[in-house]
Amino acid sequence: MIDALNMSLALPEIILLVSACILLLLVGFLGDKVTTLIYGLSQLTLVGLIITVYMGMGNDFGLAYHQTYIKDGLSDLLKLIIYGGNIAILNYSRHYLKAREVYQSEFYILTLFATLGMSVMVSAHHLLTIYLGLELMSLCLYAMVALHRHSLASTEAAMKYFILGALASGMLLYGMSMVYGVTQSLAISDISTVSAQTEQAVVLNFALVFIVIGIAFKLGAVPFHMWLPDVYQGAATATTILIATTPKLAAFAMLIRLLVEGMGSLHTDWYNMIMLLALASIILGNLTALAQTNIKRLFAYSTISHIGFILLGLLSGTADGYSAALFYTISYVVMSIAGFGLVLIMSRKGFEAEDITDYRGLGTQHPWFALMLLLVLFSMAGIPPLIGFYAKLAVLKSVVDTGLYSIAIIAVLMSVIGAFYYLKVIKVIYFETTEQMPVAIEASADVKWLLSINAVTVLVIGLFPSGLMTLCHNIFV
Repeated sequence: MIDALNMSLALPEIILLVSACILLLLVGFLGDKVTTLIYGLSQLTLVGLIITVYMGMGNDFGLAYHQTYIKDGLSDLLKLIIYGGNIAILNYSRHYLKAREVYQSEFYILTLFATLGMSVMVSAHHLLTIYLGLELMSLCLYAMVALHRHSLASTEAAMKYFILGALASGMLLYGMSMVYGVTQSLAISDISTVSAQTEQAVVLNFALVFIVIGIAFKLGAVPFHMWLPDVYQGAATATTILIATTPKLAAFAMLIRLLVEGMGSLHTDWYNMIMLLALASIILGNLTALAQTNIKRLFAYSTISHIGFILLGLLSGTADGYSAALFYTISYVVMSIAGFGLVLIMSRKGFEAEDITDYRGLGTQHPWFALMLLLVLFSMAGIPPLIGFYAKLAVLKSVVDTGLYSIAIIAVLMSVIGAFYYLKVIKVIYFETTEQMPVAIEASADVKWLLSINAVTVLVIGLFPSGLMTLCHNIFV
């Protein structure tokens, strides 16, 4: 018997699954002749999902499918960002994939299935559902890294990603199994109740170690970051932009569901682990980025430092801290999509625009796109009045309010160091010249407009952050 309430709550996932399967059948029967159609239908699906989620925001919150699925403010907001982000990613990637004769239809379908995995993770309220969503997303991303099969770098990156990802998934599953052994339940709500009352704290703390390791790997936190720079550099940029952005929202949701909602009563036990991961990520990410000459590797180590700031928001154990971490995660995704989008449109067949020196003279040859990249890099560095500044400020405020002054000082100092490598790229763009003839950017008008809107959004939200920050805060109140 079909439960209408369950169906209505999980409508986005149902639509996404049906659409992805239909597109898969189309490709199976018609091959690459329908690539343009597959792209259009993929975008149409994501637009429809945004409308579906938006129309259902603010009502029908609750659990479904025997407490395995939840619809709440967090899931609605993250789904909107994930679907909107993936629309931008597919738009940026289309020309790149076509120029390199990569398997475009497969890329779009894998993106939809990965999006389904992210959606499931965001709404998961059960350990089994979390793991299923995680594996669906991860397997799609592994395949997408290896999609450029004639590239040795992509093949090597895919192998590293798959092996280390499987190891991290095993550790997460082992931690979940120990949690089940203590609580006798896989539902997050039951785990929260039992963990607050159980006397088997030692077993739960042991389980926490493995769970935190699994989450840290998916986020790319130190010392479980070893895959991230190699995968970012080795994968095709169209795949890198996906790995670097929207999956971080799903990993953040998993972090909140497991640690905050499921084991919030054990905050003092996972507090120290998160603090060490955050500090190590901020320090190593910023210091190592200083030595990078490849812009994708620079963004990779930059990502590690940003993950450290996101984790800092969890230390307070308060709604202010959690909302600051959520705001930072959304800000990071918006900035990274714009940053990698610029790398994508600067690339052309036979030229990947990966070396920082490839951006010499951009300020004079293409001043508008140089300005867009300037906004993104300044925002990542945390310079006002851009979104990255307010995100860092909100996290640091939550840390200071908790009384962790030394940690806040370290984070500020590392941010100053981090600003140096962003300024290094800006110096190349505006103050170094090239003798080569100006090269036209091979991108369609819609891509150029989307990139401009994406980069300007970084400024607009930075100028008026209160709306998004209030929305994030209301989720945790």
